[in-house]
Amino acid sequence: MVPGRVRSSGAAARSKLAAVGGFCLAAILLGSAAAQEPKEVDLSLALAVDISGSIDPDEAELQREGYVRAFNDRQVRRAILGGYSGRIAVAYFEWSDSWRQQILADWTLLDSEAAIDAFANRLAAQPVTVLTRTSISGAIRFAIPLFERNPYASERKVLDISGDGANNDGGLITLARDEALSRKITINGLPIMNGRPNKYGFPPDPDLDKYYEGCVIGGPRSFIVVANSFAEFHEAVRKKLLLEIAGASPGGKYQAANVRQQRPGTRGLHHLAQSIEGSMPAPGKRPYDLGCDIGERRSREFWQRRFQQ
Repeated sequence: MVPGRVRSSGAAARSKLAAVGGFCLAAILLGSAAAQEPKEVDLSLALAVDISGSIDPDEAELQREGYVRAFNDRQVRRAILGGYSGRIAVAYFEWSDSWRQQILADWTLLDSEAAIDAFANRLAAQPVTVLTRTSISGAIRFAIPLFERNPYASERKVLDISGDGANNDGGLITLARDEALSRKITINGLPIMNGRPNKYGFPPDPDLDKYYEGCVIGGPRSFIVVANSFAEFHEAVRKKLLLEIAGASPGGKYQAANVRQQRPGTRGLHHLAQSIEGSMPAPGKRPYDLGCDIGERRSREFWQRRFQQ
C-alpha cells in the first residue's frame, strides 16, 4: 500500500463527508426557515362584538347566535374555502367599557369544513355576558396588538365592529380609528338600530348608521351593513361576512385582485358578491354632522340630568 495514496484517499473521504454534512446542515436550516414562515391566508378578520349595557341578555344571545348561524351558512363556507389560498384566519372578541374586552376565540385557521364547524361550536359553547359602557375606541385599540401577534400572513386585515350605540367611554373614536388605519387595518361596521332605551333609560341613537359611516369605519373598501333589529342580525352578519371574505364592498366592484384567483369549483363567488352588492346601499363616508364625540356628550348630559333629579 502506498502511503501517499492512503492519505489522499482519506482526505477525499473527509472532503465528501464534509460536503454531505454541509448539505444536510443547509437543508436543515432551510427547512427550519420554511417552518417558521407564517402560513398565508386570504383574509385576517377580527370580529369585535358589543356586549355593553344597552344590550340585554336575550339580545346578546341573538347576536352570538347570529355569528354561529353565519359561519354555518353554506355560502359563507363556500366563500371561506373558495379564495386563492382556500383559508382565512378569524378571531372573535367581545367588548364594552374601555378596559373590558374578552377573547372568545383567538386567531383560528379556517381551512376546512371541520375547522369551521369547530370554530362555530366554540362560539356557541361560550357563556353570554353583558357589561356596562360602550367603548368602540377601546375595542379598536385592543384589536391593534391582536393583529400584530396574528400567526398568519395576509394582505388584507379587517376589523369588523358590531354595536348598537355610539362611543361613550375611553378615548375619542376618531383617534383610535386613525391609529388602526395607519397600521393598514380596515374597519367595517355593523350598526344595530335597536330603537329602544337601554336598562338605564338612555335613549337609542336614531342615526347610528350615519355615525358609523362618518366616525367608525375606514380603510380601503370599508363599508357598513345595517341590522334594523336584533332579529335581523343573522342575515346582516351573513351579508357582511360574504362581502369581507370576497373582497367586495357595497356599491363597488368585486375585487378579484384581492383573492387573485378563485379555486376550481368556486367560480360562482364572483356572481355571489355582485348580487349582494346590488342589494345594499353604499355608505356615503361623509363627515358626521353631529360630531364624532356625540356619544360622550349625550352620555354626560344624560347622567347630569339623572343626578339633578
